[in-house]
Amino acid sequence: MIWHYEDDEVRIRKLCVGSYENNVYIVADAGSDAAVVVDAAAEADRILAATADVAPIALLTTHGHFDHVGAATEVSTRLGVPFYLHEADAGIAGIAPDRPLEEGEMTVGGLTLRVIHTPGHTPGSMSIHAGGVVLTGDTLFPGGPGATHGVGAKFTEIIDSIEHRLFTLDPALLVMPGHGLDTTIGAERPSLEEWVRRGW
Repeated sequence: MIWHYEDDEVRIRKLCVGSYENNVYIVADAGSDAAVVVDAAAEADRILAATADVAPIALLTTHGHFDHVGAATEVSTRLGVPFYLHEADAGIAGIAPDRPLEEGEMTVGGLTLRVIHTPGHTPGSMSIHAGGVVLTGDTLFPGGPGATHGVGAKFTEIIDSIEHRLFTLDPALLVMPGHGLDTTIGAERPSLEEWVRRGW
């Protein structure tokens, strides 16, 4: 199985699954086989197959929308790992997390993940910084922020999260969103004022 991204710290495998074409990520410590699954959206068998050469220790979820948690229970159960989700999104997901996903650092083998609270798309939206990559869920995409309609979604809040939590990161960081193609912090940052003016 191939890796979508590799550097000295991290290896990342990317799968596109389900009718909403969600991205699922296998994030592994480059120095060991320890790994986490991020966003078990759908197609549990494919996700499990993508973990065959690593040793997952957790399932992390960027936010609680149904298209990001469709296979969460099955994947966490079959792998025997805890399902993490920010507590503010438990009601949205309709699934209680085994453990809360909180802002701070998480160790995966020799890899340190930095978990960043980036609310706006949902109250509990989280981004995950690992090596030269940040996984942004539905907070930041190529060309702008994620949608801010629906319960708990606020455009000003997502812009604040992007401006003050994500755009303070290294411009060279690769952004891997919850759907679609990759981008970089540096490629998107110059467009912030345009997004604010257009209001979406």
